[in-house]
Amino acid sequence: MHKENQPLIFELTKEERTGYSLPELDVPEVDLSELFPEELIRQEAAELPEVAELDIMRHYTALSKRNHGVDSGFYPLGSCTMKYNPKINENVARFAGFANIHPLQEESTVQGAMELMYDLQEHLKEITGMDEVTLQPAAGAHGEWTGLMMIRAFHEANGDMNRTKVIVPDSAHGTNPASATVAGFETVTVKSNEHGLVDLEDLKRVVDENTAALMLTNPNTLGLFEEQILEMAAIIHEVGGKLYYDGANLNAVMSKARPGDMGFDVVHLNLHKTFTGPHGGGGPGSGPVGVQKDLIPYLPKPVLVKKGERFTFEYDRPESIGRVKPFYGNFGINVRAYTYIRTMGPDGLKAVTEYAVLNANYMMRKLAPHFDLPYDRHCKHEFVLSGRRQKKLGVRTLDMAKRLLDFGYHPPTIYFPLNVEEGMMIEPTETESKETLDAFIDAMIQIAKEAEDNPEVVQNAPHTTVISRLDETQAARKPVLRYYKPE
Repeated sequence: MHKENQPLIFELTKEERTGYSLPELDVPEVDLSELFPEELIRQEAAELPEVAELDIMRHYTALSKRNHGVDSGFYPLGSCTMKYNPKINENVARFAGFANIHPLQEESTVQGAMELMYDLQEHLKEITGMDEVTLQPAAGAHGEWTGLMMIRAFHEANGDMNRTKVIVPDSAHGTNPASATVAGFETVTVKSNEHGLVDLEDLKRVVDENTAALMLTNPNTLGLFEEQILEMAAIIHEVGGKLYYDGANLNAVMSKARPGDMGFDVVHLNLHKTFTGPHGGGGPGSGPVGVQKDLIPYLPKPVLVKKGERFTFEYDRPESIGRVKPFYGNFGINVRAYTYIRTMGPDGLKAVTEYAVLNANYMMRKLAPHFDLPYDRHCKHEFVLSGRRQKKLGVRTLDMAKRLLDFGYHPPTIYFPLNVEEGMMIEPTETESKETLDAFIDAMIQIAKEAEDNPEVVQNAPHTTVISRLDETQAARKPVLRYYKPE
């Protein structure tokens, strides 16, 4: 239900009002029938609103205020690291030498951009402990698939055609089994133990000569560090498999621990998470992949290399899995990530991890008395609460998430990971102040008390948003995507 009385832009239309002016045509007019089939040419003018420029500005400004983003409010979306994107990143990405170049230019004319990409690869190699990095993949899941395809190519090149299984923990990101399936593998689930970590005995049970890889996030989706990671790496490597690192949670260990030192063979990174590229709204993302030495031949081509003082793209890579994205990756996001790394420096990146972990543990301990804490131990960058206590009162986690909207906060990730009943996964990141954390904590405590004293307030939330609670199933399956005139 709409709660605004403000008329929509189509309802403000008055004939002869104009909100734009186009420059005079400076090219010859073209007969559209020469370019398009007759049935694709509009015969009548589009029925667009006729409004003044001021009306247009107010319309789009009002729409923009309905969007929630990191710049407008707290966004504690667990496992997504929705932290502030420094505006210096945007300024650098808009430098003419970066913003106005074209991927089809001669290499000699874009040496500066290529140097930035090469230097970014070198930084990511150092941060992850990998031997080589590609910037081609467009996002995290794309990076997962790219890494798995290289693992597959490695096994096939060694004549090991029976490596058909990828092991995935029961707390894994949903993209892990999906990426493995798309890459042509079957997935096998390994269970978590009572501490929320991979059950080593169950891992030993599911590993065999058909294991291609284990996909792992460390710290895991519960925000807990896999303390037996070296033992897991040994188990996988002993049977000839590879260890894959999902980099979604790198914000918890950056400059403190490196996936390469943990025994990982492949890692993807989310530059739009840990390294502050814009995040959400369908992109753009960037999911670089790093590999250890024996997987370098299978990197997507072209591979950016430095020869003497010049940078060039190498295409003669016969064992490469091929190109995985047009051109060389999402360059604008790479510029932003590079700016962030150079701005922060080694000490700054280490402080990122320290404050991310501090903020998460502070918030977890403050909220633990009011919700169920399924794994009561020191967390890393995020933690998972359970709404089981509130469920017994008739208030579900979904209700509490909707109620948070009334306080101006984006809800945390809910009902994930799947091995926590009524789960709420909260990641405050390092960029939020103590005052912001305390205000969010107070809102959560108030909602917990409302669940006890006045559950209807929570069950019927949100109350202050433009649209009240939707039938989410219908909204997803039968969305209304166009304007309809009122009868």
